[in-house]
Amino acid sequence: MAEWNDIRSLTLEELTEAVLEAGEKKFRAKQIYGWLHQKLIRRPEEMTNVPGKCLEELEHRYPFYGVKELERYTSKLDGTMKFLFELHDGNVVESVLMRYRHGNSVCISSQAGCRMGCRFCASTLLGLTRNLTPAEMLDQIYAIQHALGERVSHVVVMGTGEPFDNYDSLSRMLKILCDEKGLNLSQRNITVSTCGIVPQIYRFAADHPQTTLAISLHASNDEVRRELMPIARKYSLHELMKAARYYVTATGRRITFEYSLVKGVNDGREQAEELAGLVRGLNCHINLIPVNPIKEREYEQADTSHIAAFRKMLEDRHIPVTVRREMGRDISAACGQLRKGHIDRRSDAL
Repeated sequence: MAEWNDIRSLTLEELTEAVLEAGEKKFRAKQIYGWLHQKLIRRPEEMTNVPGKCLEELEHRYPFYGVKELERYTSKLDGTMKFLFELHDGNVVESVLMRYRHGNSVCISSQAGCRMGCRFCASTLLGLTRNLTPAEMLDQIYAIQHALGERVSHVVVMGTGEPFDNYDSLSRMLKILCDEKGLNLSQRNITVSTCGIVPQIYRFAADHPQTTLAISLHASNDEVRRELMPIARKYSLHELMKAARYYVTATGRRITFEYSLVKGVNDGREQAEELAGLVRGLNCHINLIPVNPIKEREYEQADTSHIAAFRKMLEDRHIPVTVRREMGRDISAACGQLRKGHIDRRSDAL
């Protein structure tokens, strides 16, 4: 049986095994799986056609863990919604709903906190508390879809945490999310972002070849990248780009590079030239991100003129590039801001 002990982290095959061990008929597993991953129930007792004795036995061995909504904010600027969820052990995570013409996109967290230490990110300021289970990642999506009564069509694993630092849970979550007997989300409508844990990029290409990969690059050379991202001290840009090229070749999928523009650090002409050279000939897309300033760091958002010039230099070299639309800025929608604010307030109250 799986190492995860919460029921929504089990695959249908594992749930079937658990149901048989509980002395129930095999068909009960499909009933329960449907309640969990299609009807998105919030409490076990909502499974009205499953005998109470069966549920009691399963709950004893496989608890029904999920997320509980603590706070919800809606941006007056663009309708983006930010959710703060509490886990069963009191930890908190955050998720964001973004509405686009192509559908509802949810950005979820993969860890409570983060240990990667990226210098401009609020997610890492308090360090890593623990990994999330597959169920806790799934239930961020389920809770939002249930609350709004609207289908989620796209998922981005780009919230608090480094997904590849919690790879096994991430991988299991993706399989359950895309299961035709569950929410049946298209693999191509899912994006997973990593700061660049190189060995896991190779693994991801083999395990999830249809899922989109985004790499947080944020610098065009090793010196600047090491300043901004401690992971760069372990894996050089050469190693990272080699893995990126392997991913594109192995999967046939276009890769996305996230590049946060920080004023006076990585937003100049020289950096744009270096970046163009770095990705030349690679089937990729550059997503330029005006960095969200956080009060604990001195980094500032690049000037609008610098962002436009940086973009034009890439376009002139025939590199596909967009500037990410800023969403939810009035509700602290950047990764980790809402969670940290809640934890700070809770600490002050003690």
